Amino acid sequence: MSNLLVAALFLLGTHFGVASTQLRGQIVAAVGEQLYRILYSLIALVAIAWMVAAWNAAPWVELWSVGPGLRHVPILLMPVALLLVVCGVSQPNPTAVGQSPDPDRPEPARGILRITRHPVMWGVALWALSHLAANGDLASLVFFGTFLVLALVGGHLIDLKRSRRNEPGWGVFLQATSHLPFAAILERRQRLKLREIGLTRLVVALALYVLLLIAHPWLFGASALPLAG
Repeated sequence: MSNLLVAALFLLGTHFGVASTQLRGQIVAAVGEQLYRILYSLIALVAIAWMVAAWNAAPWVELWSVGPGLRHVPILLMPVALLLVVCGVSQPNPTAVGQSPDPDRPEPARGILRITRHPVMWGVALWALSHLAANGDLASLVFFGTFLVLALVGGHLIDLKRSRRNEPGWGVFLQATSHLPFAAILERRQRLKLREIGLTRLVVALALYVLLLIAHPWLFGASALPLAG
């Protein structure tokens, strides 16, 4: 369990202590933006691989009993999580790495960005939360809890970092969107237009969902269907 805790701290530390601080700018100034991204991506992959290996090797310590209700949480939430991720990676987003707001756009946010400016982060958060609930052991709490914190806090840190840069158009984009899903819509700063998400993205997300259900036993060693395992 100590190995998993150290791996979790390493993953959070490299993200919150480097990528979201002034240290990032110092490293970029020394090695360049492209090399920094390559090095950081490699470190992130190593950290995630370490987390997975440590989680698989950690002892089982039950924290709560997982009944049929909790086992169905991923079944219900994963389609939404996958749709958020698919939408987030398939359209321009000023919060994404290497992208910037376009001050000349007639509408600062379209599609999934009308719902939240951090769709990928919320997709990861729903994945982590649903799997945390459906496992109920200490190692899973540390493993999925780490990714939950990384996703939720990471979105706020991205906003702070971009606000410090104050790129042209960022302020307008910030006012037209919200971190919390549907907040900007409820506050009438934005309108919901589901057509902009598109049927293709919905089909891709559902296809990934079915594929993961089928491949889950081979990829992760356990069925994703509550009645099957």
